[in-house]
Amino acid sequence: MANNPTHEPSIKTARLIWRDGQPVSEQFGDVYFSRENGLEETRYVFLRHNHLPERFRQLSSNDAFVIAETGFGTGLNFLTAWQAFCQEAPANARLHFVSVERYPLGTQDLERALALWPELAPYARQLVNNYPQPVTGCHRLVLNEGRVRLTLYFGDAVEGFDAMDFHADAWFLDGFAPACNPGLWQDQLIRQVREHSHQGTTLATFTAAGRVRRALAETGFRMERVDGFGPKRDMIRGVLEHGADRAATEPGHVLVVGAGIAGASIARNLAVRGYQVTVADQGEGPGAGASGNPQGALYAKLGVQLNDQTRLALAALLHAQRFYPAQTPDAWHQTGLLMMGFSEQERERQQKFLAAQHYPESVLRPLVKEEASTLTGVPCPQGGLWFPGSGWLEPALLCSQLLDHPRIQTEFGFRATRLLPCNNRWCLSGNGRQDLVADTVILAAGHLTRQLMPVNGEFRMKAIRGQITRLPATHLTRTPRAVITGARYLNPPNDGQIVTGATFDLRDTDPEVRPDSHRENLSGLDSMLPGLLDTPIDLTGDITGRVAFRCTTHDYQPVAGPLVNGEGHTLGGAWLLTGLGSKGLMWAPLMAEYLADLITGEPLALPHALARRVSPERCLATTQKQPRTPA
Repeated sequence: MANNPTHEPSIKTARLIWRDGQPVSEQFGDVYFSRENGLEETRYVFLRHNHLPERFRQLSSNDAFVIAETGFGTGLNFLTAWQAFCQEAPANARLHFVSVERYPLGTQDLERALALWPELAPYARQLVNNYPQPVTGCHRLVLNEGRVRLTLYFGDAVEGFDAMDFHADAWFLDGFAPACNPGLWQDQLIRQVREHSHQGTTLATFTAAGRVRRALAETGFRMERVDGFGPKRDMIRGVLEHGADRAATEPGHVLVVGAGIAGASIARNLAVRGYQVTVADQGEGPGAGASGNPQGALYAKLGVQLNDQTRLALAALLHAQRFYPAQTPDAWHQTGLLMMGFSEQERERQQKFLAAQHYPESVLRPLVKEEASTLTGVPCPQGGLWFPGSGWLEPALLCSQLLDHPRIQTEFGFRATRLLPCNNRWCLSGNGRQDLVADTVILAAGHLTRQLMPVNGEFRMKAIRGQITRLPATHLTRTPRAVITGARYLNPPNDGQIVTGATFDLRDTDPEVRPDSHRENLSGLDSMLPGLLDTPIDLTGDITGRVAFRCTTHDYQPVAGPLVNGEGHTLGGAWLLTGLGSKGLMWAPLMAEYLADLITGEPLALPHALARRVSPERCLATTQKQPRTPA
């Protein structure tokens, strides 16, 4: 079970031997692509025999085409399909590529391998810049301004296809020859190819092994042998003639309630996919609620045990670290982040964490106090965990940039009062405003979400008051150049101001900024970083603050999925994206990606086990239990 991804976050990368400038797998002793011309081989085997150029041209505007692959390797097949898609498909069509890889290449090897194909350089550059960390599990890459998506699973192929939810229009049955890698072609994998296909799905592979062809035929594919490429005499291709029809979705009008980080993220995601979106919010602009703080840190407190909860947080963190630099660079500041071992309890937790699991140093690594002080720029009494890919954001600017899209219309100052179904659509009423009507509604209104849900029943969601403290950087004896978290968080200065906080006030509904909350924040900061504050500080002077109410759930996991009523039945066309708590900046990009996948019917960004962690139905409190039947 050592290779089971549930037992280790890091994954071993491929060991390569470079012969005549080309990569060869040390594990399998085979080349990654044809020595004569790997690019033309890919075009011949996978594009031509899946009829992709013609099928791309036949796509309608806003159609999504799904390709699945059994071995990512150098990414050559993916880049070749991406190039052909851009050349042949309508401008608003989308490509979704799903692939698995047990031994992913390291980033440097990937870049070196793809440099062999100069005509693919624009695509290769995007792939390299967004290439996932060597961490097991699902990774979602959003490329080509959202026109192309890559769902890449690092781990065993059978485990990956069992975990993922998608249906392919075409398959690239790649990977090394069965003689070199017999495990890849096991019967279970071939059955999974069938399960992830629909009527009309095609496949192609450069292997001509009889047992592979027979196994595919037994699952329902009509197979045929055709001429191979170069020195290979033949290869096989197939089509699934009988099966479920391909599911289709039509872009409609979507109403998003809430213009914070959750609402702005899902609005932008759907707009990029071709939907017309209206965003309604009671504030006078984006990020008026909990997403309106002047600064916010991007970090995750990962669990000691690598369970589904930890995997979900890790996936969200890594996705956010890819998303913000690519999509909203003006609002993103990658400074690195120190999670300080500020107390004996936290230091003990971090030691157990490091002993239990091995993470790539590009994700996190331990620091002693001297190195922590050097990297953060302030004297640190303790070391901790260093996250080099993290940093801080400007949430209001972030929300504003996400909502700046020609398919997004905003309705600010809209104080929603009631949401009801009407004539197979959804109608949102607001005080003194004309009703808003849409085919689909997404409630992303933070702690106000529950009062707009048109259902009965008790849902385990709650609002938590949080007050931040903002003060001039001149009140510090040293200026931090990285984010520090612990008893409180501290961001590097922005416009001469620094932000620390926030309080965590259960059952406190006071919306006003209070001096006692400022004292709590400053006391927490002083205990975490003694001597950093130039005391005493006059709380009636130039100290400011802000109160926001964060929506969280009983298990402190986010909510993304269909709206359910008190009996657990879904309400068609209504969705939830809420419960992001104090980690909204971390959760929002991946949760919006997953929810948009659900709405559009495209491959899901989350594997089954992690999708269950964010299901709205889990928040429905069970008030009555059925009596057991006597034995």
